[in-house]
Amino acid sequence: MGKTILVTGAAGFIGSHVSQALLKRGDRVVGVDNLNDYYAPAQKRANLEEVRQQTAASENFTFVDADVRDRPLVQRLFKAYALDAILHLAGMGGVRYSIQEPLLYFGVNLEGTLNLLEAVSRRPSVNFVLASTSSVYGAGARIPFVETDPCDRPLAPYAASKRGAEILGYTYHHLYKLNFTALRFFTVYGPRNRPDMMAYKVMDNIFFGREVPLYNQGQVYRDWTYVDDIVAGVIAAGDRPLGYEIINLGRGEPVLLADFVKRIQELTGRKANFVPAPLPDTDIQSTHADISKARRLLGYDPQISVPQGVARLWHWYQQRMLTPSGHEKAAA
Repeated sequence: MGKTILVTGAAGFIGSHVSQALLKRGDRVVGVDNLNDYYAPAQKRANLEEVRQQTAASENFTFVDADVRDRPLVQRLFKAYALDAILHLAGMGGVRYSIQEPLLYFGVNLEGTLNLLEAVSRRPSVNFVLASTSSVYGAGARIPFVETDPCDRPLAPYAASKRGAEILGYTYHHLYKLNFTALRFFTVYGPRNRPDMMAYKVMDNIFFGREVPLYNQGQVYRDWTYVDDIVAGVIAAGDRPLGYEIINLGRGEPVLLADFVKRIQELTGRKANFVPAPLPDTDIQSTHADISKARRLLGYDPQISVPQGVARLWHWYQQRMLTPSGHEKAAA
């Protein structure tokens, strides 16, 4: 039997992939998710079903419908399971929505993290990995983004809440000698993508006519990183107690948004119909990860190119969203 690992946000995009990969290698996974309605809960349930169907060892998966803000429940989980690691992927995502709901974002992203850290402080052998974001770098960061940049001028509550969680992790490392690694994800895409993420939204625009703004005519660069590569980095961090570290996880090869969209259009054989829009104040012109630290500390080596990744996303989207059962899930 492998390790016992708590995965928060287990029904989400990245969390479901992480859970699946852990189960495949023989670990026991305790998955926590509150199935909130930021996007359709039916899609999250479908993610969980895919995990169970695609994993022979699904009996090693325990799912708990719960909120990380529920401190008594978090404490009970730590009493019930002898955990080796926490992969804390739960959180409110989306930069622009955080402006409308800052209290929600800080409640989930900061208070939720604090609840977990409080529980871990009594079990310092548990390795803690936090999903953070490249958004913490803000507008003034040098290119490529390096982990030692100050990150003290976030452009939205989302980024501020994630930076706060990183700093909180240092406090608990200092006080209780916890191993805490914050992973700054760059633009992640792939099967089970959240519906509010650009790659998914382009396909929704093409097939369902849902309105999608194209910022700055697509003349922005993003460090598109395929979900399987992110998963490999997350699991590597969970396996390695490193003290306190902040590590970028990207591909390290920015791609113009217009070119990314063009690739989707070529695969689908259809044109998207975008609404032109200026770049919001919450966004930056370019993201570019320096991944040398991830290579050195985690053995991180992203494998999936953008053309390969978009093709895989398109294959999944056809199966999930363009079949009769997929239409039912989308409408639920």
